[in-house]
Amino acid sequence: MANRMILNETSYIGAGAISNIITEVKIRGYKKALVVTDKDLIKFNVACKVTDLLKDNKLNFEIFDNVKANPTISVVKSGLEKFKETGADYLIAIGGGSSIDTAKAIAIIINNPEFSDVRSLEGAVITNNKCVPIIAVPTTAGTAAEVTINYVITDEERKRKFVCVDPHDIPVIAIVDSEMMSSMPKGLTAATGMDALTHAIEGYITKGAWELTDTLHLKAIEIISRSLRSAVANDPKGREDMALGQYVAGMGFSNVGLGLVHGMAHPLGAFYDTPHGIANAVILPYVMEYNAESTGEKYREIARVMGVSGVDNMSQDEYRKSAIDAVKKLSQDVEIPKVLSEIGVLEEDLEALSQSAMADACTPGNPREATLKDILDVYKKAFK
Repeated sequence: MANRMILNETSYIGAGAISNIITEVKIRGYKKALVVTDKDLIKFNVACKVTDLLKDNKLNFEIFDNVKANPTISVVKSGLEKFKETGADYLIAIGGGSSIDTAKAIAIIINNPEFSDVRSLEGAVITNNKCVPIIAVPTTAGTAAEVTINYVITDEERKRKFVCVDPHDIPVIAIVDSEMMSSMPKGLTAATGMDALTHAIEGYITKGAWELTDTLHLKAIEIISRSLRSAVANDPKGREDMALGQYVAGMGFSNVGLGLVHGMAHPLGAFYDTPHGIANAVILPYVMEYNAESTGEKYREIARVMGVSGVDNMSQDEYRKSAIDAVKKLSQDVEIPKVLSEIGVLEEDLEALSQSAMADACTPGNPREATLKDILDVYKKAFK
């Protein structure tokens, strides 16, 4: 069996990388951009780092800034109308996963209008046409949406998130510039960083994992675990390392999938609008405990790259516990809540959350098969 790898056509990684947007736009002959972002990034002068470049170089653009956390079908439809009105021929997505996911949905539907209901994009859908070109400029170090073939949309009416997977939605250019992330507040830095760690760990143990993605995921775990604390402290080197680490994780998991952590986190976003990184971070150690028996020797390598010493002299139970403890310690150090009750989850919703998680597109990738009862049990452990 052949393993598939899909990555950006071009990526620029490092401080100051946004300057390359101008060269790429001119070389590719793009005429007018729709800049997809959110109002806070406009308000706090983050998006202007890019739009000022466009102005200075006399490149045409208009702004769609109605993106919100956990973007919805209605937001996507609003962005579609804006794209058509402006006469744009490409998109620049500036923000976290929400902005980039919104841009992906807009870009796919513009070139594949038969999916204009948005809901029909759910799951592994291979559309007929590549999306409108996207230049993705992440402002958080976590989602890796700039390098993945996945995006997540919230169905407000049905109170659920759905995952879309399509090789045609990947941004043509990724601009991973840590200077675009320097204004992230401490809490957001911690949450998105733990999201990136979740991507790396789930990608490493998922059913579809293979040698090349294992290499990427282990390196991502190493980079993230050594740099997240300093990134939260707003150290420039920590910021730059986290920007790289989350991108490396995205290179891997985009091509092999995720697992039960994401399957259980998505319903939290749909039910309570919980930030995705927080949802992942709280659930991660509990799912790691559930998965331990199905991971072979992989937790030993996770513990090793997270800085645990003496793993080669540990028993299987010991190195598995060490890996989980290392994740818990990192989460604690960056002040992530420990249990679901701390983030507003209601005990009476656990059964409904479990049903939604069971149906989530990420859940089948989990290394250990999960029943509805298993998922409910994990939610209950994570709740208290």
